[in-house]
Amino acid sequence: MLGWLAERSGADTLLIDGTGAVVPSDRRPRYTADRAVLEAVRSGVRELARRRVGSMAVDVHGHRVFLYPLDPPSGPTTPVLVSVAPRSGTDGLAPLLADAVSTLSLCWKAEHAERLCSRAESAEGRAREAALHLLTHGHIAAARQASETLQPQLPETIRVWAVEGSPASRGEIARRLRATAPNAWVVPCTRYDGLLIVLAPAPVQVASAGPPSPECAEKALGVCWVGVSDVVALEDAATGYAQAFHALVAARHRAGGRAAFGTNPDLVLAIGSAVTDWAADFLAPLRAHSARRPQDPGSVELLATAASWLSSPSQATEDLGIHRNTLSARLRHIARRLDLDLDRLADQSALALALRALDSPYLTEHLGRTPGAAPEPGESPLRRLDDLLARPAVTQWARTQLQPLTATAQPSPLARTLTVWLHHDARVEATAAALSLSTTAVRKRLARAETLLRRSPLRSPADRHDLWLAHRALCLAPAVPEG
Repeated sequence: MLGWLAERSGADTLLIDGTGAVVPSDRRPRYTADRAVLEAVRSGVRELARRRVGSMAVDVHGHRVFLYPLDPPSGPTTPVLVSVAPRSGTDGLAPLLADAVSTLSLCWKAEHAERLCSRAESAEGRAREAALHLLTHGHIAAARQASETLQPQLPETIRVWAVEGSPASRGEIARRLRATAPNAWVVPCTRYDGLLIVLAPAPVQVASAGPPSPECAEKALGVCWVGVSDVVALEDAATGYAQAFHALVAARHRAGGRAAFGTNPDLVLAIGSAVTDWAADFLAPLRAHSARRPQDPGSVELLATAASWLSSPSQATEDLGIHRNTLSARLRHIARRLDLDLDRLADQSALALALRALDSPYLTEHLGRTPGAAPEPGESPLRRLDDLLARPAVTQWARTQLQPLTATAQPSPLARTLTVWLHHDARVEATAAALSLSTTAVRKRLARAETLLRRSPLRSPADRHDLWLAHRALCLAPAVPEG
């Protein structure tokens, strides 16, 4: 429109916003290239806003400047249509500009509304990301507060979906999901470009076995992979997220691209109520910690740091909003307080189990508050962990977890690789050296083991801690006699 006006009138025609800045145009200015003329234009814009009038004309250096605020004139933020031409060539220009103002006003309103809509959508998306982040880190009350103005409201019980497609198709998949599942939360995952996290409302009693076949997964998603968790309480959104992610691992290797989380007993439930007392004793030095200075982390922050780092080491700084040096300092403090070596997978796994045992309301509800056996004086919590893992129920749990790799009498190459990888603290390079393989070969074997186990040992949220605990439990179990 501005280009047409300039061609028709032979004048410099431009828009100036409320700050006095010229709206970019691909036309080269002629008359407004004069600094004195441009300053007169900006002065006229300010005067127009002050007076709140519908138009103005200013003469300067043999030029005439016409100023028309886009209708309606609403103050200093309203853009102004400006036309500058030699005074001798302005006949008929004023009516032409007055007629053009209404069309330009509609264009500006449409663009302004589009920008506001885009900003609102971006703000809502960030609010949902923040609420999901709070949920997966156990801050349920804060998540509910952050989501109060968002629709739909967070349900009490949910299934978590992990929906993966190409990064380019994620926006379209999200749009289809929102259209066909309006009661679900659809949140882009901040860790992986092609992943969407869906919090779908679910009834309390729903069978979780078998592949998922919700209507929106079949009709709206198209070519992608879908992993679905068990039904969990909202307070256990972190557990649901991990389940959905591990189901997604299995979905990638199925013809239909859909998988539900395999129903297996949780390790904490397999151990029984004694795990709560063990975990309380294990974490006591950290829970009793109090910050010496206001800027130092307290026990709650240290526990949150440990949980975030164990779940996703590479994303912990982003999830916690801290610098990597701050994370390293906190981890050293945690290791010192608990007398752990966090470079060892064994110590990481013990800490992960202790955090799960105390922080999950769902597990607490199942375990109750029955106290376990009192620890022996001076007995190390790490030593007592072996006693818990040696229980028959835990042995059975471990066999269930690793059965796809241990079904044969002789250890398979995949089982051997996983065992060596766990023994070398989940380090691929050390595992490759021990097995005389390349790192690429080790990663390929772990990927095949991932398919069979339906658990992800490499990608976060990784299952390496449960895998280590299962392997340790089998090492502690009595040998099964042949026959």
